[in-house]
Amino acid sequence: MRSGRTALTVALLGVALSGCGGTGSGPGGTKDPDPAQIVDAWTSCAEAAPQAGAILSVPNTGTPTPSGVEPKIGRIGPDFTPVAAVVCGRTITPGPNGGRDQVATERRAEQIAPLLSALRLPDQESDGGVACTLDLVVPPWLALLDDRGRWLRPYLPTDSCRKPRAEVLTALAELPMTTVDSRTIGQIEAPAAEAAGCAQRWTDMVAVETTNGRAGPPAPPTSAAGEPLRLCVYQVPATQRGSGKPAGDFVYGGPLPAERQAGVLRAFANRRAVADCATPASRFAVLRPLDGTGGPDRYVELDGCRRFLVAPPSGGAQLGQGDDALTALLGPV
Repeated sequence: MRSGRTALTVALLGVALSGCGGTGSGPGGTKDPDPAQIVDAWTSCAEAAPQAGAILSVPNTGTPTPSGVEPKIGRIGPDFTPVAAVVCGRTITPGPNGGRDQVATERRAEQIAPLLSALRLPDQESDGGVACTLDLVVPPWLALLDDRGRWLRPYLPTDSCRKPRAEVLTALAELPMTTVDSRTIGQIEAPAAEAAGCAQRWTDMVAVETTNGRAGPPAPPTSAAGEPLRLCVYQVPATQRGSGKPAGDFVYGGPLPAERQAGVLRAFANRRAVADCATPASRFAVLRPLDGTGGPDRYVELDGCRRFLVAPPSGGAQLGQGDDALTALLGPV
């Protein structure tokens, strides 16, 4: 539901394993790739791989596309002598005024002998005797350059589970990289959301549960006391309203004052029948324990049908009917 609060300097890796497949015969019946396609001149990650590492979406920004078709991945042929490696990716960094930004990076390494040795290893044969895990290994977007400025996308040799060999991953992790370019893609988390302790984006679970027909009858009476709650309010873009999983952008939030919390919890205890209504909400509120753990998540439509949903950690979400008074209690804090 929540767009995760990633560590501020976590690297976002870029290209899926489908880019590592080959085209000729090799050990164990696998395919051994042809030589990689060589491109005449390297320009930049911004031009050659603008989407590399784009795992987290950035709201309200365009999606760049490469200026041309990506070259075919393959083995390093005898007519190409690599002298440098370039890794294109993205990181999450603190914004200049708070919050978090997604930044595209271009990093370069010239001490690449261990990497080249690993890239020239053969695929390991799969004999069916090894238990393979289901975790997805996503290597970075990698290019090799020669002394003429030409470049190619190298094939990453795989182990018996068809994942990049450990030697390749180790060599990539130990590359002495220098950042040669960086550019801000967009804001992942606004300073106001960070200050409020709220995620920048959240899914309206009232809409999700009612669309799927999973929500139960109105929740049982709720005590007007309890652990302190945090209020986060989100605006749903018009393009998302009425969809099966509408996501909203942060508007305001913060710790819910105790006197308001008592009124909110009393409102959740009402036994009114849920209105027969299909008007999508343009705004919704999320109420969670202040420390982020423990009690149920609570969702309230602030317009539209004005329903609320109580979603315990153990499951069994229950739907109820709100009103103008509940909406008023969930105004800016």
